Amino acid sequence: MISAVAAPLIVSQGASIPAIGLGTYGLTGESGASAIASAITAGYRHIDTAISYGNEADVGEGIRNSGIARDALFITTKIPSDELEESALLRATEGSLSRLKLDCVDLLLIHWPSRSLSAAATIRALGAAKRRGLARHIGVSNYTVRLLDEAVAASDEPIVANQCEHHPYLDQTTLRAAMARHGIAFVSYCPLGHAEALDEPLVQDIAARIGRSAAQVILRWQFQKGCVSIPKSAHPIRIRQNLDIFGFALEAGDMTALDGLGAEGRRICDPSFAPQWDR
Repeated sequence: MISAVAAPLIVSQGASIPAIGLGTYGLTGESGASAIASAITAGYRHIDTAISYGNEADVGEGIRNSGIARDALFITTKIPSDELEESALLRATEGSLSRLKLDCVDLLLIHWPSRSLSAAATIRALGAAKRRGLARHIGVSNYTVRLLDEAVAASDEPIVANQCEHHPYLDQTTLRAAMARHGIAFVSYCPLGHAEALDEPLVQDIAARIGRSAAQVILRWQFQKGCVSIPKSAHPIRIRQNLDIFGFALEAGDMTALDGLGAEGRRICDPSFAPQWDR
């Protein structure tokens, strides 16, 4: 049996973000709330949700059922792109807190860039939510270098994170460099490439050689690159394994080999409303 593990913290602009979080997309209803409670019991302290997931009430129930004190947790939610005008954003955030049954979230993100409002206008609206006490920290998601530069220049509050797709097939070198320049944490969603990367022969070979699961290899690769990862799972064993990546390290040669898979530049999440991505 794998014992509970505590993830190290990634510090960004005053926020201390656990390096492994639980992605909750698709975790709904009683089973979703149970999986979330189990993950917290296993040691997860970072839980990620969004208005568009339709599960904030279930996430809140899972948090309460875990028995872990609220102040021990780092909770993220995200505002959709059609609710980014300031008054709409404030209403949306209040709705999130009502469903979660929380006084505030630790990190409030713009989920996708607006197609009608500037990055400057939307980040200032997000800052208003922080100043109102609805969020301890603010950030963005799916922002390109250009959008990130614009948001940083306009924001009255520190931007602590940009949550973007990142996995062995999409290494995001250009974007990660820009975020490092701004001192902003990279939070990786789809960190396992929707499980496609788990079957990659290179990943399988490394996992067999070091006696770890394929997911552990990829999540350790993410961690050694300085990223926060939010893998999703409802399976108790995998939930625990995904958190148990801090007792080993990948060799430099393995890191380089895994980096090489990123030459594919393969995106999983590329909706019609996405920005023009960095190449």
